[in-house]
Amino acid sequence: MYLLMFRQFLRTRTCQLGLALALLLGLISIVTGKQFLNQQEKVAAQVAEKQSGHIERNIRFHSDDLGLLLYYLKFTLVNKYDPLAALSIGQKDLNPSVQHVKILTLEGQKYDTDLVNPTKLLYGNLDLSFVLIYVFPLLIIAFTYNLRSEEEETGTWKIVSVMSTSKLKFLLSKLLVRLILLLVLMIFLYLIASMVLNIPWGELSFAFFVMGLVYLLFWFSLSFWIISLKRASNFNALVLLSFWLTLVVLSPSLVNNIITSQYPVPEALTTMIEQRDGYHKKWDMEKRGTMEKFYDRYPQFKSYGYPPEEGFSWLWYYAMQHLGDEESREESASMQTKIMQRAHLSRKWAKFVPSMHTQLVFNDIAGTSLINHLNFLQHTNTFHENTRLYFYPKIFSQVTAEEVNWDLFKPVYFKDEKRSFDWWGSLVPLCVGIMLFLGLSGLSIRTEM
Repeated sequence: MYLLMFRQFLRTRTCQLGLALALLLGLISIVTGKQFLNQQEKVAAQVAEKQSGHIERNIRFHSDDLGLLLYYLKFTLVNKYDPLAALSIGQKDLNPSVQHVKILTLEGQKYDTDLVNPTKLLYGNLDLSFVLIYVFPLLIIAFTYNLRSEEEETGTWKIVSVMSTSKLKFLLSKLLVRLILLLVLMIFLYLIASMVLNIPWGELSFAFFVMGLVYLLFWFSLSFWIISLKRASNFNALVLLSFWLTLVVLSPSLVNNIITSQYPVPEALTTMIEQRDGYHKKWDMEKRGTMEKFYDRYPQFKSYGYPPEEGFSWLWYYAMQHLGDEESREESASMQTKIMQRAHLSRKWAKFVPSMHTQLVFNDIAGTSLINHLNFLQHTNTFHENTRLYFYPKIFSQVTAEEVNWDLFKPVYFKDEKRSFDWWGSLVPLCVGIMLFLGLSGLSIRTEM
């Protein structure tokens, strides 16, 4: 019977067109992911060469004045991606994967983004997570909305009732045929992606697959509930498409607006203003006051004394630059806190929005979430401070560039060690939804048992 159902369904135009379209979009998403990884690898390969050339070029012009040389030099921190990032690009097409920072004020440098095509940012990337979250539910709707009603509308349901020992078993068999076909398509796309993108098999790759599978089961359970209401095909299609629009498009937009209004971030502007004022105003202030604040922060440098009030001093200049960051620290910390609060609140709301929850979990698994970027920015702070503290004694002692071991300054690669999370727990909201719709379906079809 199952073989006959497979043959019958595969001959329909809906099945052929739907599977072909999903396969095409899935393959395009894999190619898009491969291009994304190639771009990141290309950038990472160029970084080491460019940094070395950048240092050598500037040393030729400013070798006698280390303070002036370090005014121009930039040091590189790279956010290293997992191949899984190609399956769920998340915000990585917007947030930079490379930070080039000077030892000057940091806040204005942290949020410099990559040079990207604005049209590409407008439309976003078609990755595999998009196909699973947006396209596959539409296929499920197209494949299942008339699962029962078609039989009634064509007059064959009475024959099924007479010939089948269980009408429920008949419906579940037809539903299982469609589930198996989509599952085979999903497995095929995932295997192709694994080979093309060189994704290693492990817990994270398995978690990505299981999350996608449970998300599909959620939509099948929702469709089965609508089917069990015994309404016409037009009604089923309209209701299911309304659910798709609500759960996939409208609800995430509504949640985003609620979170944005609840946690506005005016600090994004005030941080920049405070930082700029923090060091620009010091040009008109006494140098001793600036140095005293600097020495309060770094008492190990107090032995360098106080520069004269007249004339220019690199000791005073870099102290002034650092105090620009110090005076904007409160606004910067407040902004980081609010962004983190937005991320955590979005996860709470997402538990009630399956598409949003699945996308966030995909991003967490792939290491492309907002939290990953915030961890990267936090590491940028540490990287910047370590670099400053290495060079400060050399600048203040007025050593030359030849006395610095520049071989130490290669690009540093950041790997987010905080990416471990309870992905089994992340399945709970979807499983609750599946059980809910299966329970409602059971109530609707109990008269046919």
